[in-house]
Amino acid sequence: MTLETDFIVIGSGIAGLRAAVEIAQAGARVTVLTKDRTSESNTEYAQGGIAVALSEEDEVALHEEDTLSAGAGLCDERAVRVMVEDGPRYIQELIDWGTQFDREGGRLVFTREAAHSRRRILHAHGDSTGREIVRALIARARAERGIAFVAHAATDSLIASEARCAGVRYLDPLVRAPRELRARAVILASGGAGQVFLHTTNPQVATGDGMAMAYGAGAELADMEFVQFHPTALNIEGAPRFLLSEAMRGEGGVLRNERGKRFMTRYHERAELAPRDIVSRAIVAEMQRTATRTVYLDMTAFDKKYLLQRFPKIYETCLRYGLDLSRDLLPVSPAAHYCMGGVRTDLEGRSTLAGLYAAGEVACTGVHGANRLASNSLLEGLVFGARAGRAAAVDCMSASARDFDNRVAATDSEQQPSGSRYRQGDVALAVRKRVRRLMWERVGILRSREGLERALREFEQIAQAPLARASRNFLTVATLIARAGLWREESRGAHFRMDFPERDDQRWRVHSITRTGANISASEEIDFNAVTSDR
Repeated sequence: MTLETDFIVIGSGIAGLRAAVEIAQAGARVTVLTKDRTSESNTEYAQGGIAVALSEEDEVALHEEDTLSAGAGLCDERAVRVMVEDGPRYIQELIDWGTQFDREGGRLVFTREAAHSRRRILHAHGDSTGREIVRALIARARAERGIAFVAHAATDSLIASEARCAGVRYLDPLVRAPRELRARAVILASGGAGQVFLHTTNPQVATGDGMAMAYGAGAELADMEFVQFHPTALNIEGAPRFLLSEAMRGEGGVLRNERGKRFMTRYHERAELAPRDIVSRAIVAEMQRTATRTVYLDMTAFDKKYLLQRFPKIYETCLRYGLDLSRDLLPVSPAAHYCMGGVRTDLEGRSTLAGLYAAGEVACTGVHGANRLASNSLLEGLVFGARAGRAAAVDCMSASARDFDNRVAATDSEQQPSGSRYRQGDVALAVRKRVRRLMWERVGILRSREGLERALREFEQIAQAPLARASRNFLTVATLIARAGLWREESRGAHFRMDFPERDDQRWRVHSITRTGANISASEEIDFNAVTSDR
């Protein structure tokens, strides 16, 4: 069954909701497809806050400088400038739409996080910033008559040819049957891919489907090797890797080893406020040095009342596992957290495939470079979600979905393999378990040629299994990350090669560009007009 709308947005995080509102304001119909409930996204789980140069002690130029510094020489300066300059007005717009950021005496409260030179992080309800932003944006979106939400609709593939994307294929949540939805354009805002790793702070929906679908349809991806690992995820056997916010160290929390000794001062001059990649590797090194599987985050120097006010959600979650922030050391270790790479876009969210736009973590604008600055992700999703929505409306409003029907075909018309539904689900679960462990052990915080090649050989073998198609997107994303990690023979930002431990600006100050049917190529810019060369 084929349906039709004006525009499709895949994902209901900050980027997708902001894009949908922008398109609806242009007078178009928008269908928002979400894999889970409407409010389920990486945005909802964002505790740390949203960075913006709005305080009296801050400047846009300083925010830009900090972002470029964290990006390890690989940020697109124009994209960074767009984000930090446009950020204040979009934050004000969120406030106007009802977002309740924390205040004292009527004034916004700004906090500081690692690698920021100023206090510029806005929070809501202490550590529930993402949830508050999603609440306000969903309310704003529901006020637009042109926006329709379809929850629990798992998108499988894009409808496209080499020339254009004109829709998606998804599983109808009501009748559990495949559907085709045609549109003038598709905006990918499906989030990241943390779930391809064994340990991650990401929700279950973050499986990289958007990246895999774009790749399969012919769009270019960039910088897939750069995956950020958050240093401090709660490390309790049998419990999910709950994120312990960067802000806890920003407010003065310290890391201690198994012996109770503070250790970050031995690894970096900024200690706990060093960039995330450095803190993550320092924790791994300290665990190896002390032959343990965890280190500890110490917040016991703070008053209980302050901790309850500043980190209410974290406090409550830790209590559930028998830990009191004001009295106990919290066992932590790194976990996969954020993908800097993704669908290659210009400054307006256009991908290299006509009719396909992307924003948020699924996209690569070049803003984050090789290592995202803490709390920039929500701002990027907000700013570039609006820009992608606006560009899609301007580019495609004059056409109808039917205008593209004779030019496109489904990119993957292969039928589901025979066998019981139970058997397919059973195999998919086994495939994902194996892929996640391989990604953690071979494509994780510390990488090497031997480990990456071994992972890629196993991925290839897994892909040959008759029933592996159910995990096709999952396996594709894992393969793309490993392949790009093997290609980059240096260490930069979140990508660390034990066999190439030094940063090499002479050869590798370039972006990796990945597309179907071609070797990885190098580009000096994310912009499509950059000169590329095979390597």
